[in-house]
Amino acid sequence: MNSLSDTRSDLRYSAVVGSLSPVGVLPKRIVDIVLALGGIILLAPLLVICYVAVVLSSPGPALFRHKRVGFNGRKFECLKFRTMVPDAAERLQALLASDPAAAAEWAATRKLQNGPRVTAIGAILRKSSLDELPQLFNVLRGEMSIVGPRPVTEEELERYSTSVGAYLSCRPGITGLWQVSGRSTTSYEKRVACDAYYAHNWSMVLDAKIIVVTIPALLSTDGAC
Repeated sequence: MNSLSDTRSDLRYSAVVGSLSPVGVLPKRIVDIVLALGGIILLAPLLVICYVAVVLSSPGPALFRHKRVGFNGRKFECLKFRTMVPDAAERLQALLASDPAAAAEWAATRKLQNGPRVTAIGAILRKSSLDELPQLFNVLRGEMSIVGPRPVTEEELERYSTSVGAYLSCRPGITGLWQVSGRSTTSYEKRVACDAYYAHNWSMVLDAKIIVVTIPALLSTDGAC
């Protein structure tokens, strides 16, 4: 049933984008492969440390896989180090049902600054954005890019309205305009605007600027969650 639903939504999104190639095409893809491979090699010890820390800190798998929508509406499993307890979904529903403020925050941003789902190690990984390092493997597989829109769920994509086509014309990125513009402290509307601007104004220079700005943005944990 899920596969049939996914096929229908893929066809619907494909109709929005058509047969276009992803933003950046070959030059961007070459840069993605070089940076992803280099990152995996250089950060291998850190990847191992994070993996072991997650495994030892709480029961459950080290990696969290979540279905997201990629270029042309294709679904893929976005990889992260697991930062939540195994029953995170149940805890979220219970919190939203009992806490109106949390429910309003979730409805507005699809994120929670504070909640009962995140583990102690998970909080550290999120603050430092180390939880997203496994997405380098998504980049190698061609599902993501180093720079691009934040990968979203099908439910979230409905909020993009007239900007759906702009999102679907790109491979989602590990970093991007929204990620270096305050991250969780910005509104969802600004997030959509950043993604649309990126799709319509992409250049190798813009990608380079975003990558350069990403490092100080990561060091500042004010907008991370």
